[in-house]
Amino acid sequence: MKTIVEVKSLVKKFHIGTGYFTALKGVDLVFTEGEFAGLVGPSGSGKTTLLNIIGTLDVPSEGEVVVLSKSVGKLSPKEAAQLRKEELGFIFQNYNLLPVYTVFENVEFPLLLLNMNGEDRKKRVMETLEWVGLTEKVNSRPSQLSGGECQRVAIARAMVKRPLLVLADEPTANLDAANSHNILQTMEKLNKELKTTFIFATHDEKVIGYLHRIIRLDDGKVVGDEKKDKINSPQITQINTD
Repeated sequence: MKTIVEVKSLVKKFHIGTGYFTALKGVDLVFTEGEFAGLVGPSGSGKTTLLNIIGTLDVPSEGEVVVLSKSVGKLSPKEAAQLRKEELGFIFQNYNLLPVYTVFENVEFPLLLLNMNGEDRKKRVMETLEWVGLTEKVNSRPSQLSGGECQRVAIARAMVKRPLLVLADEPTANLDAANSHNILQTMEKLNKELKTTFIFATHDEKVIGYLHRIIRLDDGKVVGDEKKDKINSPQITQINTD
């Protein structure tokens, strides 16, 4: 199985006044293609810090994190931005949609950065909106959508370039139970059909119930790593990956 992320003896320290706080303390992990995994733990356990380093939004203090064969700590800011632009997708708890843009324009934005031509962009955006069930909202703006719909737009935006790795930081934090399950089923469907690796940072039991691998962090250390068989997976429609 292809390795997507390798975390080796990772330490992350943050300067506080004249001292420092150690958020991650010698973390070792490997994520392979197609995993649906979560970093689980209470606030302050280090899960978001680890997710940010994997996403090249931060760098290790010690040790190494290799993402898609690239060592995060050795990337220039330009190289890190290029990796994020081409290969990584991000889903945040606050959606981070552009309020003056339509649903179509929000989802299209990553493809503009990739200089994809207009005809191909439209086809890809509409296909992706169909995956998440939002084709009828294509001309709506975020203010006209529910929280669940906004998060589905965020998923579509993350998936439209068909990234190899998607990082989701508390993606259901602002959603009710019904919307949370819909969002998680959508992400699980995309994971299964596109073989995209998903890594969550969460303490939400609803999310944890869907994970195929649960990595528990406490005080900056991995204290548990469990894989499980997924039961009662939702019925899904085959997604075209051509």
